[in-house]
Amino acid sequence: MKLGTPLSPSATKVMLLGSGELGKEVIIALQRFGVEVIAVDRYENAPGQQVAHRAYTIDMTDADALKALIYKEKPHLIVPEIEALNTDTLAEIEAEGFTVIPTVKAVQLTMNREGIRRLAAEELKLPVSPYAFARSAAELQASIDAPKQKGGVGYPCFIKPTMSSSGKGQSRVTEQNQVQAAWDYAATGGRVNQGVVIVEGQIDFDYEITLLTVRAKNASGDIQTYFCEPIGHLQKNGDYVESWQPQVMSQQALKNSQHIAKTITDSLGGLGLFGVELFVKCDQVWFSEVSPRPHDTGMVTMCSQRLSEFELHARAILGLPVDVSMKEAGASAVIYGGVDSKNLAYEGLDAALAVPCSDIRLFGKPESFLKRRMGVALATGKDTDEARNRAKLAASLVKTS
Repeated sequence: MKLGTPLSPSATKVMLLGSGELGKEVIIALQRFGVEVIAVDRYENAPGQQVAHRAYTIDMTDADALKALIYKEKPHLIVPEIEALNTDTLAEIEAEGFTVIPTVKAVQLTMNREGIRRLAAEELKLPVSPYAFARSAAELQASIDAPKQKGGVGYPCFIKPTMSSSGKGQSRVTEQNQVQAAWDYAATGGRVNQGVVIVEGQIDFDYEITLLTVRAKNASGDIQTYFCEPIGHLQKNGDYVESWQPQVMSQQALKNSQHIAKTITDSLGGLGLFGVELFVKCDQVWFSEVSPRPHDTGMVTMCSQRLSEFELHARAILGLPVDVSMKEAGASAVIYGGVDSKNLAYEGLDAALAVPCSDIRLFGKPESFLKRRMGVALATGKDTDEARNRAKLAASLVKTS
């Protein structure tokens, strides 16, 4: 592997499409290897734009704007970090010889719940929850109410846009009179309105995990799959609020989880870190979703592992060796904006950082909303219970105004 010097003719250039808090950490990890990074986002002063060598603000669903920027910068690697992208343009760019991480196929399938669910369930035959896709409120209602033997999803169920993140547009429905409102919310809550929603039956699971799965080159130069220790997480309204590592699980459940994660990531191909979400009950495991990039629940790895998920992603896409070993039990807890503001201020950091073995990451987003994720508290401990208590305490001590 040969890496150049940033801001020189020999520079190794990486363009991030999407530069939020996760992208920001990837940029920092890449810069530690002397990579020249271009941060692109849909709004000015996104977290990653604040630390990149250069920053651009464009509509990344606009084919002409996206293509023009790529031609201008000529990056060696293009790293999509969000779902709202013109993937047809990325496919054209890849065909012209540009490298998209991990692959355009992976980006296209994982940004759309219909594509990845059909791949997992129908092509790879992985265990998933009952599901159906609907293109109208009437079709959605019929998909839920049909008899089980004819593929009916039934109640309770979850209705989601086929393209969204962080719980946006998602609803839990328990009875018929809630379906129309859930359809309307899903239709307006997606990153890109595709006119399609997915309805998923509720699984009776014990817990859910993120299995960070890394496809990286080994010492022989061959692509090998590596697994971080499983991450447990708590979600509210489809959005992560807390995570911890490791999640205790049986050896059989872990084996089943790794099999599912390797099967789906092998199919997607390429190099990089994938966040594979799974439901677990005893030894039984169901596939839920996968993202071909660092995962929000994986922010816990900034305190629990020798190399964070961001450092692992950077190493993997550059063709460098990885180390997925843990240091100690860790946890993360979300810090919300708490108010709608374009001039947010934080207090209580001194008290938060006085919590033993704690740390704080404030993302620097230029605008706050009541439930927008503006930072995260991290903590380690003798076990995950102690780490979780410390992380939640530290997060609670950070006040916004």
